[in-house]
Amino acid sequence: MNAAITSTGQREFHSGADEQHLSLDFLHRYLLGNYRDLYAATLALDINDHNAVLIARNLLATTAEADPDRRRAEGRLIARRLALLPPPRVYGLFRALRRARVNNRRTRTIMRNWLTGRPDLAFDAVKYRGAVKDVVRHAHLRPAGELGPFLFTPHRPAAYATPILETWRRAHYEQAALYELPYTVAEGFAAKHRIARNAFLERIAPRLTRLERLRLQESARGLKAEAVRADLTAMPLTRLASYVLAISPDDRARRRAELTTALRAAARRAAGDQAGRWGTVVGVLDDSFSAYGSGHKRRRPLAVALACHFLLEALASEYTPLWLSGRSDALLVHPYGATPLGERVLDGLERGPERLVIVSDGWDNAPPGLAGEVLRIWRTRLDPDHACGIVHLNPVYDAADFDVRRLSPTVPTAGIRDAEDLVALVELAQFAQGRTGLSELRGHLARRVEEFLREDA
Repeated sequence: MNAAITSTGQREFHSGADEQHLSLDFLHRYLLGNYRDLYAATLALDINDHNAVLIARNLLATTAEADPDRRRAEGRLIARRLALLPPPRVYGLFRALRRARVNNRRTRTIMRNWLTGRPDLAFDAVKYRGAVKDVVRHAHLRPAGELGPFLFTPHRPAAYATPILETWRRAHYEQAALYELPYTVAEGFAAKHRIARNAFLERIAPRLTRLERLRLQESARGLKAEAVRADLTAMPLTRLASYVLAISPDDRARRRAELTTALRAAARRAAGDQAGRWGTVVGVLDDSFSAYGSGHKRRRPLAVALACHFLLEALASEYTPLWLSGRSDALLVHPYGATPLGERVLDGLERGPERLVIVSDGWDNAPPGLAGEVLRIWRTRLDPDHACGIVHLNPVYDAADFDVRRLSPTVPTAGIRDAEDLVALVELAQFAQGRTGLSELRGHLARRVEEFLREDA
């Protein structure tokens, strides 16, 4: 679970991409071979898209190893998870299955049902034409209407009756038509017609998705394309935190009111009915140099910590943030310095909170091991009755240990990718502490699977 939440097989601060990939691949193969039912049930949990695709691919590639009842259960879980994944992820999965020559009946059925369930397959054919064509070939499908000619002989018809297909055809020679297409498709046509970037962004702005607006906002600002402006208050919390950290400190200070309002609005949405119900909370938040992450996951650990800061503020009736650097201005945090976790944990416990939440990659090095000793003594001698609930949330997968790095065996640790999952992960952390057995874990997963499949009913 921790690996499936945190790892994407990419380079991290303390380990390279090859280490991450090999470690994650071993875990998937081990779980698939020894606990196939638990492996499939993981699809019902809040894992990241990368691991959801790997699980689906491994289950479909080993269909012959499951009995009919197990195949039916897995098929429902896979279909439900694919319905929640972004379309590019699903098309990527189907193309990977094609390259691996996985073409059993269950795989073809899942492909056919997923394509049939798409709200606008003609839109997909325009936006992901190569992928749709590969899936249609692999699953031996016959697209209805004009989709077949569009996929395999796109320039042969003189005109299409389907509006988006006709718009795509006209965009080859008519500039006005490209502004009716999805941004990623229109961008290629804009380059073909040599349209100035700022003019293109101004006119394509109404077609941009919420996340495309967020991604393009800063470059559009430099080009004076004012129409490309995202509504920050509607953005997901962790995505918004990443955007804030990508802005220079001077710009963050200048836009303080706007950014703080947006982050707090996103945090309130994420908190839901738990807002204000967590009592007194102290957050120990890692902004040391390792929070930079890597070139592939730039500032990702720090973005999770920043998002958790605002979410804990929304959950608590009284909240105290303790950044490792000693900074008090969350909006201006940046990765710098050592990791004095032990000192900050002491500072947090001294305040006597009802909950202490630590968000860190777990590399305690100033001095090494102090945080673990503090937590051990606190749990065994000073607070054996658990009056203060302590949980460690770690956004970084440790390839060497096949898990996220832990601070102490006396304190539960759970992997976290998005701050929005914080409330659920605090509940799940009881299993990471080892105080419950496999039967309790199976029961928990069975309930999660039932809820997961019921949502699709």
